[in-house]
Amino acid sequence: MLTGLRLENIALIERLQLDFSAGFTVLTGETGAGKSILLDALDALLGGSGPRLLRQGAERGVIEASFTLTPPLQGWLEQEQLEAEEGEILLSREWRLSEDRLSSRHRLNGVAVNRAQIQELRPLLLDLTVQGQTQQLARPGQQRRWLDRFGGEGLQALLPPVAAAHRAWRAATQALEQARANWQQLQQERERQEQLLADLEAAQLEDPAERERLQAEENRLAHGVRLQEGVMALIGRLVEGAEAAPSVLDHLAACEGELAAMQQLDPGLAELAGRCSDGLAQLQDLARDLDRYGAGLESDPESLGQLQERIAQLKALERRHGQDLAELIAWRDRLREQLTPGGAEGSLEALEAAEAEARRARDRANGALSAARRDAATALEQQLMQALRPMGLANVRFAVAIEPAAPSEEGADAVQFRFSANPGQPLAPLAEVASGGEMSRFLLALKTCLAAADPHVTLLFDEIDAGVSGRVSGAMAELLQRLAAQRQVFCVTHQPLVAAAADHHFRVAKEVRDGLTHTRVSQLRDTQARQAELAELAGGDSGETRSYAASLLKRTA
Repeated sequence: MLTGLRLENIALIERLQLDFSAGFTVLTGETGAGKSILLDALDALLGGSGPRLLRQGAERGVIEASFTLTPPLQGWLEQEQLEAEEGEILLSREWRLSEDRLSSRHRLNGVAVNRAQIQELRPLLLDLTVQGQTQQLARPGQQRRWLDRFGGEGLQALLPPVAAAHRAWRAATQALEQARANWQQLQQERERQEQLLADLEAAQLEDPAERERLQAEENRLAHGVRLQEGVMALIGRLVEGAEAAPSVLDHLAACEGELAAMQQLDPGLAELAGRCSDGLAQLQDLARDLDRYGAGLESDPESLGQLQERIAQLKALERRHGQDLAELIAWRDRLREQLTPGGAEGSLEALEAAEAEARRARDRANGALSAARRDAATALEQQLMQALRPMGLANVRFAVAIEPAAPSEEGADAVQFRFSANPGQPLAPLAEVASGGEMSRFLLALKTCLAAADPHVTLLFDEIDAGVSGRVSGAMAELLQRLAAQRQVFCVTHQPLVAAAADHHFRVAKEVRDGLTHTRVSQLRDTQARQAELAELAGGDSGETRSYAASLLKRTA
């Protein structure tokens, strides 16, 4: 519940600190005194409009409220990785005016939170209802959402599967539509695609790195003469010698012989003799490999033309299609699949089957949700009429119309509240036929029916009893009392019958100090103060109204 509220520089309030308790709380006062400022402040604290609330001439304004911790609120805090303090949370919103620019910031227990988090938090804390809330009734999907709330946890547990099934069906539908579009385009361009595939097949593309490999080979072949000259020079020096001088191998063989003779005189030279023999063997291997390499160079120049022709073909393909070899190979493979008899058709059939199965799963989930909504609608109709009839609507008729609608993540139902207050008047959309007073009574009855679904949320009613007679306001007072037995309830009222039924009574008044208007809020704690305020509400403080006020307090005591 709401346990405290602090305002600083908000509307006509300079500073205000209020503490609240469980039960039924009313706020009364003369018209224009600022009774609704408190509810407007709570609305702004939880994401509503706020700039107009900043006190004129002030550069900083603050709204701060404390709430007790509830299980749903605890779950939300854990989800957001936030912590409560001693079983409650402290929520604040601060406005600052700087260079004609107004900015605001939300905090929860001192930690900055964003607007999206505040919007998620709001329904866990407060439910604000104002007189003649026709716009809310007309909001798309609002009546369906109320019905879903009334249906409780069992109905609401069906909503996530419905949303998931709808998303899965939409994904399957989009995949199928794309495939059909591709198939249609393929059919239109089949001849061109077949020619393209033929060109790619003729190119015999297999290796994405073929062009780089061929260019390396081309470089080797293009420099064959120079490479052959090098091979001949190396073999000449290693094997044949130069200018009648012994070759490297001759020198190394002589070295090997000399070391062998020396080893006979000094066995310690065995290791050096072995190294010399190994070097001679390695050079002999090098000479043989160079000879083979040179022999290969002699036959490779004949392939140079073929290599250059293949490289030119690959370059031309890449330029023509603006893709490299790897992309051309992948493109060819896709065309093979699409143009092979049964290829694209088979993929299309698989996607059609997947879409049909996803549609059936969507319809099953929607069907279960629709059945739960119909059951909830029947119960809501009965409970609402029981709540409405004592409030001067003895002939009321109410029905929840559920009709098929285009499937969405919220199901496949269009929900409309239909209402008739008078005999002979047909049922019609509530927002179109209910008067202001009837709408007030309907909203109060509806919120009473929804109380069981949201047992932890504080209810705020802003002049919900406006425009009704004394007898009807008495019935509304009884309903508010019963509601407050389960929930914390606040009500801004002008009705003495409603005010007398409250557990806690606050009076809002205006006063002028130093030429400035201020709003003052005081709690009426004793019977005499409450009696005087009720007399004012009843038509002015007089002996007759005092007696009437005393009788009201005695009746509700």
